[in-house]
Amino acid sequence: MSRRTTTRTTALALAAALCLTALTACTAPAADERPSVVVTTNILGDVVTALAGDALAVATLMPPGADPHAFELSAQQAQSLRTADLVVSNGLGLEEGLQRHVDASAADGADQFVAGDHVQVLGYADADADDPHFWTDPGQMTRVVEALLPELTALAGAGAGAGAGAETAVETVQAAGRQYLADLAALDAEMTAAFAAIPADRRALVTNHHVFGYLAARYDVRILGAAIPGGTTLAAPSAGDLRDLVDAIDAAGVPTIFAESSQPDRLMQVLADEAGRDVQVVSLPTESLAARGEPADTYLDMMRVVTQRISHGLAP
Repeated sequence: MSRRTTTRTTALALAAALCLTALTACTAPAADERPSVVVTTNILGDVVTALAGDALAVATLMPPGADPHAFELSAQQAQSLRTADLVVSNGLGLEEGLQRHVDASAADGADQFVAGDHVQVLGYADADADDPHFWTDPGQMTRVVEALLPELTALAGAGAGAGAGAETAVETVQAAGRQYLADLAALDAEMTAAFAAIPADRRALVTNHHVFGYLAARYDVRILGAAIPGGTTLAAPSAGDLRDLVDAIDAAGVPTIFAESSQPDRLMQVLADEAGRDVQVVSLPTESLAARGEPADTYLDMMRVVTQRISHGLAP
């Protein structure tokens, strides 16, 4: 046996002996004992994480770039829903691929917060269904945050136990909530100014599917139409629908149409090619955040990116 091997063996034996006499230094890290919050969409996951700080353990199911209409859970993710202290979901029919798992977690006793229960719900113009894309209006997200804060505050306080620890956890969430509500108000003011600067006759949107009903209502924007009918990415357009949309694009004279970044833009490129004028296709992050470190990797930044790209695309 070489000297290096002998030295390593001796060192390993000494480490093992030290572990036996000093267990606190050699045991595995303790499990996270903070209350757990599992969030379905990455947009809401970002908001909840900002509010919770380090007072709660927040896990988000949908990764960046995921289509919330089509996303499906792994078995491990489904189990995390069932064991969560609080499940936060969008609701209003958005999470089509995992709603049964959310329902199962509720049946198992996990507390539920459904964001769609706290907004002024709008319907689709071309379908008899509720529109779940409320987050395109920061005013609606404000309503959600105001309703969610008491839930997170109570959970943080209960998880920290009695005394100073509970007070600190509660103060952490409350302070984060005040800051986030101020951030939402600033975002709303920025978006109001940006959309008002677009001439009214050009303030019109064509998208691959209906995601901007709430934004349109708040900022006086016209929705000319969407390539995919209704609000789901799982539907399919007819040839007649597409022809009508091309006619609307030509009649309105819009210079840009928009494709959701989590979906292929082939259909929108076809519409642009069919239009009787030069029409650009611009990608927008509307249903899913970007990867960490990229533009639109938080909800606040996503809405600023959306506003900037729409404003630039529709400008004279």
